[in-house]
Amino acid sequence: MGGVRLNRAAQCFYTVCVLSIFAAPVGAATSIATVGAAENLNRITIGGTVAPYAEVTLSAQAPGRVQYIAGEVGTRAALGGLLVALNSDELQARYKAAQADLNMAEANVRNSQVQYSRELWSPAGSSVQKMPGMMMPSMFDQMFTRHAATVMGMGLPGLERHADLYNQGTQVASAEAAQAQARSRFEALDAVLRDKQSIAPFDGVILERLVEVGDTVQPGQPSLRFAHTRYLRIEAEVPVRLLADLQVGMMVPARVDVMQNPIQARVALVEPVADPRRHTVRVKFDLPEGVPGGPGMYAEIMIPGPKSLDLSLPVIPKAAVVKHGSLPGVYVIGEHNRAELRMVRLGSELDGGMVTVLSGLRVGERIAVDPPPGISSGWSPATLALPFRQE
Repeated sequence: MGGVRLNRAAQCFYTVCVLSIFAAPVGAATSIATVGAAENLNRITIGGTVAPYAEVTLSAQAPGRVQYIAGEVGTRAALGGLLVALNSDELQARYKAAQADLNMAEANVRNSQVQYSRELWSPAGSSVQKMPGMMMPSMFDQMFTRHAATVMGMGLPGLERHADLYNQGTQVASAEAAQAQARSRFEALDAVLRDKQSIAPFDGVILERLVEVGDTVQPGQPSLRFAHTRYLRIEAEVPVRLLADLQVGMMVPARVDVMQNPIQARVALVEPVADPRRHTVRVKFDLPEGVPGGPGMYAEIMIPGPKSLDLSLPVIPKAAVVKHGSLPGVYVIGEHNRAELRMVRLGSELDGGMVTVLSGLRVGERIAVDPPPGISSGWSPATLALPFRQE
């Protein structure tokens, strides 16, 4: 129930006004009390939880069977280290085939480039330029046939050379396109292989293993919780009324459950949105490096009291608190003298059986103390069978 403690000087300033006392049918005394206030608060202690500086939940990106996990809970891993690996035998075979196709496509590109260079510097010529013959007859063919064919309109050497170069250039472009396709298939398989592995995004420690070696996982299934624990934080739900004097960057006393003496923590983040049901805001406090303890431990933050707003915390008798499950509540007596169950957030216990209320009640409201068994919303003190005794 805890969350707030008051210093001893502040415990002397609460007031509770008992208006009337009734006798319940079962013999227990039920009273109606007015909510008082605890004033002149120098420090208010808020309960919180130690949390890692950063935390991620790694999920499977591809279906498969878990083949490797880096270690048990508490195992440390460096940035880029392998945390979880899925079986990838079939993908490995496809990966090798894609690598072979890429190598072949690169060889075709090199061959087409060589053929283009040969055509550029040593043209192969057309069929007219390759008349039968050898040595001297062939030389005379090359000297006279070309000119005779041009005069007779049987060939245009310039045009034929341009066409041959264009054809070789097309071969180069085709080979390069095939290389790009092979590389894209190779890179796609490489991405699938990467999805079969979960890599550490920062230096950290394994907080929780959600799968075991041999498990079959599907895309999106969580496999591991990994956190950066070199630096720790305290996360606390602070009532809205206590945020007036809390600024980012200010230093406040804090204490982790394993420590006896408080240390200084820095206000790192005040979330801009309040919880509409609890009327609290989550605040994160950075702890110094090397603080003992770990994520999940109970911690306390001592924040300044609401001096600037001239507010005070409601104080009620502890006997007015009823439990519904794990949630504390009180029965508020409304205008029509009817009880209404209201959930509250309690602070610390004070002397005299009193307890502070962080949210859910206002000073001056009426509540039922020691409510009778079986009480529910709509109950009225006037419905009691026995006469009440006023003190």
